Amino acid sequence: MTALLLSHDCYTQFGDALKVKIQALGSPLNLLPLPQNKDARLNVEELNSVKVAFFSQDLFPHHSRQFFSSVRQARALEWLHVFNVGVDHPIYSELLQRGVRITTSAGTTAEPIAQTALAGLLMLSRGFPRWLKAQTEHRWAPQRLQDSPRDLSGQTVLIYGLGSIGRHFARFAKTLGLKVIGVQRRARQPDDLVDEIHPPTALDALLPRAQWLLVSCPLTSETQKLFNAERLARLPRGAYVLNVARGEVFDEAALTEALREGHLGGAYLDVFEVEPLPTDSALWDLPNVIITPHNATTALGNQQRVLDCFLSHLQQWHQGQPLSNEVFL
Repeated sequence: MTALLLSHDCYTQFGDALKVKIQALGSPLNLLPLPQNKDARLNVEELNSVKVAFFSQDLFPHHSRQFFSSVRQARALEWLHVFNVGVDHPIYSELLQRGVRITTSAGTTAEPIAQTALAGLLMLSRGFPRWLKAQTEHRWAPQRLQDSPRDLSGQTVLIYGLGSIGRHFARFAKTLGLKVIGVQRRARQPDDLVDEIHPPTALDALLPRAQWLLVSCPLTSETQKLFNAERLARLPRGAYVLNVARGEVFDEAALTEALREGHLGGAYLDVFEVEPLPTDSALWDLPNVIITPHNATTALGNQQRVLDCFLSHLQQWHQGQPLSNEVFL
């Protein structure tokens, strides 16, 4: 038997669609669901049959250990597809070094993340943190004329990481009349909805021009603590930060200080250096900060989009074609 390892919930919800696709491909794969009990394990014979594994979102975080324990023991495993985009966890390096091919679902959650970042921008630009605080205090607090927010139209947003998320956000930002500057290694594409595009080496020169900074890049050795105290100081006083990448891309202590001191006008943060964000973090109480619990991706359509992505990759794998979104050492 040659098996595809997947979650019990994924098997229950999408098993029929997977079987139809596998049959249409003429693939010998059989579906092998994990036991529903997260403490249960597959036997050696079953694990030895696994050639393909699908890490779906329903496994994270409570069934992750069960899944990757099985993956580690599946010595014939050739390919792992994951629902997420970030593959900076050590387990992925371990599997790559073992010769397992890994593909991600890059792009499947990009639009919901960009929408959430846009919501953060709109809430900050319109002063919602102040109104929400007043609401919790049952206090009627109209905005004074002299404290009115600036018009968004004509302001500049700098997008560091013009991948799927950044490109969706750029489209939204242009609709609002913002000037969009993208930072990306690749050359400009015809459908890039940006006014300018620059390489990462231009970052320091670009920061003083940005009233808004959206960070949507991967976490790598080059982006670890990229936005330190010096770079945050390059932003104009009163600028805003939107982080939907990884918390470690920022020096969180420097970010907290820039917000507390008032150099930054505010921030929308979905990711943090330590997650869950510790209860004693100063970020919780800063009036100009909006916090979400690494949930910017949340959308009911994600599961179907990820499944469609996996099925597309499954066809490529079966036919011996290059795998889209493949991760390399």
